Amino acid sequence: MKTLYPEIEPFDSGMLKVSHIHEIYYERCGNPDGIPVVFLHGGPGGGLIPMYRQFFDPAAYHVILFDQRGSGKSTPHAELKENTTWDLIND
Repeated sequence: MKTLYPEIEPFDSGMLKVSHIHEIYYERCGNPDGIPVVFLHGGPGGGLIPMYRQFFDPAAYHVILFDQRGSGKSTPHAELKENTTWDLIND
C-alpha cells in the first residue's frame, strides 16, 4: 500500500460565488506552477478533510480542492435549492 505524502497547508483558500444562493469553499495547495489537478470529494454531504491534500505529490501538482454546494465549509450548509446534479456539474 502506498503511503501518503506529508501533511501540507493550503497556500490559498476562499469562497467562490456560484449562484445567487451558493458560495463554495475552495483551497489550493502544492506547487502553484505544477500540473493542475482538481479533487472532488465524495457525497452527498461529504466535505474536504486535510488528508485529501496528501494524495498528490506537492512538488509536482497544483492541487485544487473544493466543497460541493451545501457541503463542508460551503454556504449555505445543506441547502437543497439550486443544488441539483446539473448545478454541481456547472460548478
